[in-house]
Amino acid sequence: MIRPIKREDLATIAEINAIELGYSVPKEVVEKQFNTVISDSNHIVLVYVDDMNQEVLGYVHAEKYNTLYSDELLNVLGLAVTTKAHHRGIGKQLMQALEDKARARGIWSIRLNSGEERHEAHRFYEHIGYVSPKKQKKYFKDLRNKL
Repeated sequence: MIRPIKREDLATIAEINAIELGYSVPKEVVEKQFNTVISDSNHIVLVYVDDMNQEVLGYVHAEKYNTLYSDELLNVLGLAVTTKAHHRGIGKQLMQALEDKARARGIWSIRLNSGEERHEAHRFYEHIGYVSPKKQKKYFKDLRNKL
């Protein structure tokens, strides 16, 4: 079953982020970000819940993305499925549900970034119809640090 994220999902989402995506953050940060995201209609966060035991097995998070050089689209900020649930079609179902939400909002494109070393993820995205039209580098600067 796929449904919107709930507060009670946060501990599992934090665990999935740490194990599957390598983003280990304190639960206070996850809670703070949840409060921000859940109140912003530009964000979509869907979870996949196992029907038998009601366990969250994965999630997708996307945000409206607006630029001066393209129509509005969705930007996938995170997609992760627990290792024990890999290869069961959960990621594909989550992305399909996200695509359905996009269409319902009149959004006709979805973009995402995937780490260069994540070859299995690349194969997955290509398998479900996504293309990588160009190579680019991603830059990041932590503004808490002095130059």
